[in-house]
Amino acid sequence: MKNILRVLSVLLLSSAALAATPWQSLHHPIAGKPQSIGTFSNGCIVGAQSLPLEAANYQVMRQDQRRYYGHPELIQFIQRLSMQIANRGLGQVLVGDMGMAAGGRFSHGHASHQSGLDVDIWLQLPKTRWSASMLLKPQPLDLVTADGRNVVAQHWQPDIGMLIKMAAQDRDVTRIFVNPAIKKQLCATAGSDRDWLRKVRPWFAHRAHMHVRLRCPPDSPECLAQLDPPAGDGCGVELQSWFEPKKPATGSPVKRTPPALPSSCQALLDKHIL
Repeated sequence: MKNILRVLSVLLLSSAALAATPWQSLHHPIAGKPQSIGTFSNGCIVGAQSLPLEAANYQVMRQDQRRYYGHPELIQFIQRLSMQIANRGLGQVLVGDMGMAAGGRFSHGHASHQSGLDVDIWLQLPKTRWSASMLLKPQPLDLVTADGRNVVAQHWQPDIGMLIKMAAQDRDVTRIFVNPAIKKQLCATAGSDRDWLRKVRPWFAHRAHMHVRLRCPPDSPECLAQLDPPAGDGCGVELQSWFEPKKPATGSPVKRTPPALPSSCQALLDKHIL
């Protein structure tokens, strides 16, 4: 039995190693002037900074995964938002995944978060600080009903809507991804102040957190920006389409090969790994 368990352990470790990407072996930022390179889903970063792990107004979850790096402007955004939330007495901001030390592709969990400009922020605002064990294995609060059409009334708090709104109103934020049901709730309660809703985009999952994305920094000429979100608040036909019955998939799933890295990102790997 022990031999079987040993073999299974080796196989699991081998599978994990095969799934790892080369970016995961870079445990420290690449020295240089901060530069976000490529796109959010195919890029890297030079001169990334670590989000300070000890702060009065936010807490960083799952620190053992070392996904707390980003462009300095992302660090400043998190600090700015958490200060605004604290000044309103709304609670502690819970910071989830940012990026790795040199950016790049994760082995699992995210297709984006590669150029140091993305952060997941949980849609909870605890009034008291979480313990180390709670941060290591945090429990998400699912805000969406099982049918995916509405938020869970007993879980939804106006403070969560304010958190999303304040993030969307930040000058550097270009998109925020939330579950369609959360976008629906925001549309229903926004009132006449609706300009910020344009940045809030419905997307799959995102039932317990928002994914915040910053614009390309002005000093990052190799950063490739997304097109601006469509005009309007996004609360009409576009949002409704997310709740319409989906046609069943036909045929076999297509396995997609990751695109070639930007040349500057490949050069970083060639220099520091290969």
